[in-house]
Amino acid sequence: MSWKFFVIAAGVLCISPVVAADPAAVLNIATFSSSQPNLALPEGWKPLTFKKVPKPTRYELVRDGDVVVVKATSEASASGLTKEVKIDPRVYPVVRWRWKIDNLLKTSDVSRKDGDDYPARLYITFEYDPDKVSLGKKLKYKAGQVIFGDIPIAALNYIWDSKTQIGTFVDNAYTDFAKMIVVEGGSQKVGQWVEESRNVYEDYKKAFGEDPPLINGVAIMSDTDNTKERATAYYGDIQFVRAVK
Repeated sequence: MSWKFFVIAAGVLCISPVVAADPAAVLNIATFSSSQPNLALPEGWKPLTFKKVPKPTRYELVRDGDVVVVKATSEASASGLTKEVKIDPRVYPVVRWRWKIDNLLKTSDVSRKDGDDYPARLYITFEYDPDKVSLGKKLKYKAGQVIFGDIPIAALNYIWDSKTQIGTFVDNAYTDFAKMIVVEGGSQKVGQWVEESRNVYEDYKKAFGEDPPLINGVAIMSDTDNTKERATAYYGDIQFVRAVK
């Protein structure tokens, strides 16, 4: 659906305190595993919905084996879950998470607006810091604010795609403010839990050509509103890891 990236900003208004001067080794952003199975939202997470999409994806806490995780069921639908954070990616550059999908999408296409659907994706959004962005990006950001209001300056989308080569970086089909990074693809790992680890600091520099500002939001989403297909995904705990000195 259009402008999936920008609408995340609506849930990133009240920011948690910045990390301490003497930070812990790990920041636990999502501790789904410590929850109880139910239909309520995980603690600290908010729904991420879109005005032009009448049907939201269904999220629930379920038990998968011995561990509680978030299950997402998307049927020609789109919505996500988002959490407000404030993290310095220079201090905590690495994000780690685990996820699983039951199926790939047949007609998704990372290069097309009508194919901008994925069984699973993890968003990292960044706040606007005029000292950290180029003049050209400042001007584009100001123009975007006029249309969309308070928006993040950029977003990284870690996606599980059907066809695109793993490791590919590509502009979002709707805006170059968001970069899509393919971390899983193809059917080899469908039905399996996969552990992921990405250096957000380095990914941002590669995607946008400059040092990143503070991270202000994390979101998970499974969406099939463009392709009109069905997808089921599961999301485990999410954490950021401190840089090794």
